[in-house]
Amino acid sequence: MNTQRQLIKHQGLGLVFWAQWLLAQSISAGVLWICTWSESGNLDTTYRWVMICSALISIPVSATLGSYRRDFSSKQGCTRIILSGLLVIAILWMGLNYTGSIESINSSLIMRWFALSVALQLTFYIPVHHLARYYRQRLSRDTNAAIYGSGELAWMVSRKLQEKPESRFIGAICNQSCATKAPCPVLGPDDELRDTIQKYNIGRLYIALPLAEAQQIEGLYIDLLDSGIDVVWVPDIASLVLLNHSVTELDGLPVINLNESPLTRYPLAALAKSALDRIGALTGLLLLSPLLLTTALAVRLSSPGPVIFKQKRHGWNGQVIEVWKFRSMRMHDDKAVKQATRDDPRVTPVGKFIRRTSIDELPQLINVLQGHMSLVGPRPHAVAHNNYYSGKIDAYMARHRIKPGITGLAQISGFRGETETLDKMAKRVEFDLVYINSWSFWLDLKILVRTPLSLFGSSIY
Repeated sequence: MNTQRQLIKHQGLGLVFWAQWLLAQSISAGVLWICTWSESGNLDTTYRWVMICSALISIPVSATLGSYRRDFSSKQGCTRIILSGLLVIAILWMGLNYTGSIESINSSLIMRWFALSVALQLTFYIPVHHLARYYRQRLSRDTNAAIYGSGELAWMVSRKLQEKPESRFIGAICNQSCATKAPCPVLGPDDELRDTIQKYNIGRLYIALPLAEAQQIEGLYIDLLDSGIDVVWVPDIASLVLLNHSVTELDGLPVINLNESPLTRYPLAALAKSALDRIGALTGLLLLSPLLLTTALAVRLSSPGPVIFKQKRHGWNGQVIEVWKFRSMRMHDDKAVKQATRDDPRVTPVGKFIRRTSIDELPQLINVLQGHMSLVGPRPHAVAHNNYYSGKIDAYMARHRIKPGITGLAQISGFRGETETLDKMAKRVEFDLVYINSWSFWLDLKILVRTPLSLFGSSIY
């Protein structure tokens, strides 16, 4: 699936992350010490705890926002550093309020500390980032790169290498039959590999063979051990239905994770997502309480029946949960679970309005507080619908490897409302899997911002 290839690479917490995090926290601690010393002549216990807590909070926040991602431009990196700082100060401020320590804190001093520390972090980050990128690009430009293989996998790798300005990609080595189909120069036939490597001074060779020809890889590897070039194997996993795939290490043994939940892969990121969910849900309930009470009264007066409609749906890892919604239909005796359709006679006038505006979904903020749902994630479907579609759509149940959400990538992409055809449901599932593969704290924020704009679609009824 083309959409499924739009994946955002997740970066582990490696040496580069910890080095930049340590530098940032050293700057932050130094600025706080200077601010408090100039204010009172000492760094009292409260500010020491502020320093420690801000450093601990910044780890999951910086990891999920990708503040120190090497493949980001300097503009993207600066944006994420600023967002990380804002989120850390917001969480810290709520913690101070909750513990009652806010009274012993000088708010203007905290604001000065935040502004100065972020400004200094950016001042150091920009030249270091540019220098690192320049060094990596210079190393890449000094090495000719080529691909060994043919077919869709090889051509996909060649396109990606050609899109990287720092990559000195010169062409492919493959059999003559592929010469007319190749989207790049063909340097020579595959049976003259060593001569071609020497002729074009190739320093890095990407082996991109389909799974059916995987037995050749060992022979190529042995043959090229003494050639003095870098050999990179590109596993043919693009044709598989992947779920948050990654390459890790098991006691020195490379391991490819084909199917892994992002919540189990990144515990710190999962903690940050859970914190965003709980804080966002609680804030939403407080701010929207007048609307919630008004809607509850309108639903109660519109027709006999309960205000809240509860339906069993599949949640995280397939667990059955009860999803709450404002009741939008008249009470009926339908035994089969049937999706609402346009001009559905079961929908009340009030129900039509709250469905059209998605106000009926707001009680799910309580589900989020309970920990059963997330603000952003694949929309939960009725158990009966899951039983129906699971045997008809590939990897359908894989969408439950993450908490279901009130809104999601499929919803803001236009795939919401009734799924009266199998193709529509398959497209929604495709976007759900892309979300799981691409999950990041930043993606959640973008979806939340775009959700109100998606309410104007004609498919909602």
